[in-house]
Amino acid sequence: MISTSNVTLRVGKKALFEDVSIKFTEGNCYGMIGANGAGKSTFLKILSGQLEPTNGEVVISQGQRLSFLQQDHFKYDAFPVLDTVIMGNARLYEIMKEKDAIYMKEDFSEEDGIKAAELEGEFATMNGWEAESDAASLLNGLGIDTELHGRQMSELNGSQKVKVLLAQALFGNPDILLLDEPTNHLDLDAIAWLEEFLINFENTVIVVSHDRYFLNKVCTHIADIDYGKIQLYAGNYDFWYESSQLMIRQMKEANKKKEEKIKELQEFIQRFSANASKSKQATSRKRALEKIELDEIKPSSRKYPYIDFRPDREIGNEVLTVENLSKTIDGVKVLDNISFILGRQDKVALVGPNEQAKTVLFKILSGEMEPDEGSYKWGLTTSQAYFPKDNSAEFDNDDIIVDWLTQYSPVKDVTYVRGFLGRMLFAGEDGVKKVRVLSGGEKVRCMFSKMMISGANVLMFDEPTDHLDMESITALNNGLIKFPGVILFSSRDHQIVETTANRIMEIVNGKLIDKITTYDEYLASDEMARKRQVFTVTESQQEDN
Repeated sequence: MISTSNVTLRVGKKALFEDVSIKFTEGNCYGMIGANGAGKSTFLKILSGQLEPTNGEVVISQGQRLSFLQQDHFKYDAFPVLDTVIMGNARLYEIMKEKDAIYMKEDFSEEDGIKAAELEGEFATMNGWEAESDAASLLNGLGIDTELHGRQMSELNGSQKVKVLLAQALFGNPDILLLDEPTNHLDLDAIAWLEEFLINFENTVIVVSHDRYFLNKVCTHIADIDYGKIQLYAGNYDFWYESSQLMIRQMKEANKKKEEKIKELQEFIQRFSANASKSKQATSRKRALEKIELDEIKPSSRKYPYIDFRPDREIGNEVLTVENLSKTIDGVKVLDNISFILGRQDKVALVGPNEQAKTVLFKILSGEMEPDEGSYKWGLTTSQAYFPKDNSAEFDNDDIIVDWLTQYSPVKDVTYVRGFLGRMLFAGEDGVKKVRVLSGGEKVRCMFSKMMISGANVLMFDEPTDHLDMESITALNNGLIKFPGVILFSSRDHQIVETTANRIMEIVNGKLIDKITTYDEYLASDEMARKRQVFTVTESQQEDN
């Protein structure tokens, strides 16, 4: 168990947390939620000991091991991948290295032998002999191929490093597991594997995530950070949302009844306070009036943008024709003779672990990159708006937000442009911020403003939920569901894919798998196909024997 007692953290004059006392118990998975800036990651740092609170303390049950997801992707560049995972259990890794150093001694003494025996005993108690196989199993589950296990961390790309650091946090069955945005940069297969791991994990988990589907799958409780306090709710994210909304409605209804009672008492007092025969009753009602207290309903720190993509023109029957498209990047054929046709009703999700293939396809269709072979043709009635995975080039200038968006607007009126920025929570002085200094989430919301103001009837998104908080993701999800045009998108957010797409495309070894189906149906059919493949292989092996 891990708990806090009167934890307060002040940043300057502002109290981020005030007297937070909370217990996280064994066998439960707590999803920590709150608006951007509410302090979710900061609170995890306090729990892990990376950050000292201003007041209060964190208490961990004696003998329990805490593990957390490292955020520095370059910290272990000098180490092999497998060693990096095993470092998740610091004591076990220390024993391994100490043993190796003793056995490497040329002048191995009796004292060394006694020390080695002690270490071997502790090593066995900690299941040290299974350490490498357990680490390899975690890596394979997250999609890190066996051939990479012996390589240096410096040889891996960014998404691979994220998976290794996640395996490190999970390694060795920690008693308390802290995960800050573990699904960031994971493909959907790796996220599904992590979901199953956490569902079956029997110790304490505290996880920060903006993935609603993930929180619904794995969480037994929700820890909601708002107003500098943390409120615990039993149940998953959807249950929290319904419970919190119900609580607010009940408080408003209770206040309404109290206000009606206050009005009734005030009217009686006003009418009869000067009446001698009614003076006792008036005095009694004054006392009753003094006892009535309205419930304080604070405005939430959560703010929802309003995302509404409205096409200026209805789309025709001919949308997009792609014929025999191929592209090789750094000697690897990421697109191999791909062909497909988009119709006016299509909402297409690009899924699968090959992030590069999806991004290359988006870049070709948006005109940013030329294919090596093949062609594509947009219909005459189409207009496209594109959200790139890397938007840094868009903001590499000294424009203020209003001027930046005005250049993309068909109407150059400042009030018109500010209306679109207002929907994205850029109000008042925010409009004169320079785009160069915007945060990742602010840049994403600027890109949504640009896409909305374009009036396009075809939208292309390459991982739009990166850097977004839960409220913005929910708003985007609603906007995509309402959009009457064509959508081609990739996203790690399961709920967005499931509620938006009616067609699923996956690029495997450069080839296209194309199915008219929902995402959950696609996953179910894909899982059955894998089971059939395993069964066929096993059956074939039995016949060979």
